[in-house]
Amino acid sequence: MIPLNTSYKSILKISFPIMLGSAAQNLIALIDSVFLYHLGEIEFAAMGFVGVFYLIIAAIGYGFSKGGQIIIARRLGEKNLSGIGRCFRAMFLFEMVLALAMFAFMKWGCDWFFSLMVDSKLIYAKSLEYLEYRSWGVFFSYSGVALIALYTGVARPGFIILDTVIMAAVNAFFCYALIFGHFGMPAMGIAGAGLSSSIAEAVAFFIFIAYIFLDKKAKPYALFKIGNINWDLIKLQYHLSLPIIAQMVVGLGSWFVFFSVVENLGERELAITNLVRMVYLILSIPTWGFASGVNTLVSGFIGMRKRQAVFPITFKTAKASLLTTLLISLPVVLFPQQILYPLLGKTDMSLIADAQPIFYVLLGILITFSIGGVFFNGVAGTGATWVGLKLQSLAVVFYLVYVFLVVEVFKMSLAWAWAAEILYWGFILAVMVFYLKKGQWHQLRL
Repeated sequence: MIPLNTSYKSILKISFPIMLGSAAQNLIALIDSVFLYHLGEIEFAAMGFVGVFYLIIAAIGYGFSKGGQIIIARRLGEKNLSGIGRCFRAMFLFEMVLALAMFAFMKWGCDWFFSLMVDSKLIYAKSLEYLEYRSWGVFFSYSGVALIALYTGVARPGFIILDTVIMAAVNAFFCYALIFGHFGMPAMGIAGAGLSSSIAEAVAFFIFIAYIFLDKKAKPYALFKIGNINWDLIKLQYHLSLPIIAQMVVGLGSWFVFFSVVENLGERELAITNLVRMVYLILSIPTWGFASGVNTLVSGFIGMRKRQAVFPITFKTAKASLLTTLLISLPVVLFPQQILYPLLGKTDMSLIADAQPIFYVLLGILITFSIGGVFFNGVAGTGATWVGLKLQSLAVVFYLVYVFLVVEVFKMSLAWAWAAEILYWGFILAVMVFYLKKGQWHQLRL
């Protein structure tokens, strides 16, 4: 277990492994997008639309696991090891029930839902083709985030790196094989990307389960003890997680609406937007790691009755997030054609050239997100998840109004539409800093 303190060393030890684990879905979407970019512009554009939709589905399961992670970290601070096991079992059970509900919706509800959002028949057909196989991965996705929440909550995130690397490698292999038809496998196109992603999540899940059974340090938690269902604990996690889930659905849902609005401008504009989104996913990985790490740090310190450390640790984590983001973002944003060519190399680089103005806006987005995302999760770590939901909902209203006016009313460029992200995260940062300093989070009990 990594000792909890306010040093940058402690922040990095906890946050760095989580960077990959917490961004697993982003990584899968990135790998799918890269291979589909080489397949065709229509498939690449469709991935931009359906990829965001699946991120919303994944976020629902991830949001519930965040509530479990916060409680597990609190029990760790209290040195209540058996309580960690009870929390994990309740979280895992709820995740499986939730996965079944999401699977049913994707199987029998998405054809109607997509018809309301998409104008292009090609984008509509390709999106459903991808989801036909991708929907099976929800069971492994939801159970996987429960395992990540457990090891993140107890401040032992090291194995998450290896498991995520294996998942990415498996996904890349099967994407290459199933999209284009190599190694004797059928050429499935965009459907192959959906199938390969589900296979990768399944492999990562079973490897993680095997690791848990071999992990002697996990035995005191009694993770797989058979007993009565703890409905009170499920209710507590549900109450804590519901606003986190709503926050993610609201946040990603606004992004989904954004993509739907852009799709109305044309398939080329959607392809450009998906390219920017793909770069955004890569460059935001450090922030997701620091943001998830601050959940554990804040909740752990409160469990140890060190509430005075909450704001300093959040502020330090935000500074580390900003510096790391700038180090990896500046070269990509300023020189996208040179940096992205090895990944997206094609004779026709016009898509990257057309996206150049948006990359400049993306730098401002990444700066505000790297700080605002950490403070947002710092507030969640205190247990004030309902406060976060209310404030984020207000931010999303302004975000959507801005996007509608820019795209539909004033017919401005994509760069102006993407600038909505800067306003969004700037507002989130301001209100979260104010709440941590002046809010009533000190009175919350878990």
